Amino acid sequence: MSVVTNTTTITSVGAPSRRNTELALLVFAVLIPVFAYANVGLATTDELPSGMLGYGLGLAALAGVAHLTVRKFAPYADPLLLPLVTLLNGMGLVFIWRLDQSPRLHQRAEALFGSFSPDTPKQLLYSAVGVALFVAVLVFLKDHRILQRYTYISMVVALILLILPMFFPAVNGAKIWISIPGVGTIQPGEFAKIIIAVFFSGYLMVKRDALALASRRFMGLYLPRGRDLGPILVIWGLSILILVFETDLGTSLLFFGLFVVMLYVATERTSWIVFGLLMSAVGAVGVATFEPHVQERVDAWLDPFAAFKDGTSDQVAQALMSFGSGGILGTGLGQGNSDLIGFAANSDFILATVGEELGLAGLMAFLLVYGLIVERGVRTALAARDPFGKLLAIGLSGAFALQVFVVAGGVMGLIPLTGMTMPFVAAGGSSVIANWALVGILLRISDTARRPAPAPTSPDAEPTQVVRVQ
Repeated sequence: MSVVTNTTTITSVGAPSRRNTELALLVFAVLIPVFAYANVGLATTDELPSGMLGYGLGLAALAGVAHLTVRKFAPYADPLLLPLVTLLNGMGLVFIWRLDQSPRLHQRAEALFGSFSPDTPKQLLYSAVGVALFVAVLVFLKDHRILQRYTYISMVVALILLILPMFFPAVNGAKIWISIPGVGTIQPGEFAKIIIAVFFSGYLMVKRDALALASRRFMGLYLPRGRDLGPILVIWGLSILILVFETDLGTSLLFFGLFVVMLYVATERTSWIVFGLLMSAVGAVGVATFEPHVQERVDAWLDPFAAFKDGTSDQVAQALMSFGSGGILGTGLGQGNSDLIGFAANSDFILATVGEELGLAGLMAFLLVYGLIVERGVRTALAARDPFGKLLAIGLSGAFALQVFVVAGGVMGLIPLTGMTMPFVAAGGSSVIANWALVGILLRISDTARRPAPAPTSPDAEPTQVVRVQ
């Protein structure tokens, strides 16, 4: 008799190389904005800006903290999301600082308010708070599936956030901000988009089979059953109420569009997209007929240059002229005139500064970075192993993509202005903080999706022995 023993050992997986890739990309994501910062200083004052070292160290510190957190708590997460977001945030700070140097804006602010307060220090502080929230998400949210427990609680919280601005005064014709003493103004809609995505994901995961059923076919489309139209009718009604009472076209489009996108992904029914587009068009046209603020934005979209004749807001016209003067390669950092747009140059119209000073090539590079963030989010959704994670990742990616579209489309004259801010680039604390949290959730889902499945036996178990008896 002879005994042959074969021992099978299980080796542990080493540290993922994608974290090293992320670190290398982060170096470029920090150096590029620092170089742009120096470029603006040389163009405006013929010397390197005195704050360049502090800016570079600050941005590097934020990126380093975020990277170390991901390396520790989400080692298998996507390696591109953090560098892409850092690049956008860094370049946003550069363009905000460039506009802060404008003598025109200084004079206008002093004439209206008696003093000028630069936005760059506040935006850097908001970015730090956003990174802190990003770290908190990765540290305390161990598993994204925990959020599924709060499906209906998230719906209530989202509705409260969307309703709150109705009780505060309008700013520039829209009620999308709330004022907190000692803190300033907050835009609740930026946080509501994340909470709404959580609710939609939990709801559609349970109801998707019923919503996928079709009663009849018309012109090649499977029409949903009448009783299944309830959810989309409710969401449509809520978006119309937001548009009417808050005159907030951007949040209304984001809210309704996000639900339609997630509904299509959950059910794979093209008919939901068709119904969504039709209802969105009907609602927007209906509200625009009697709401003056929305009508003004539609008129400015249809004929932007009429503002020079009737004395209305000329922001859209100035933005279009900024794009035209930028041409293919742009006028150069710090050498444009987009500050003629006014105070909105720092918010949704900051894209006009990008188009003028970096040209069509630079603008397309920015949009490509946004597209890559959305693509990595969709890739995360495809890799997720659970239905809730898939829907949540596609919802967050869809919300981000819709926000970029409505802002870029409004500034370029493709659609009426919405009043939303360009993610990570425009000045605004609520936007940058909420979007850092959004990216943190995406990285958590990505880490869970790409983490190797556990071995069938624990590492402490005895080695497997195969005994052959002869």
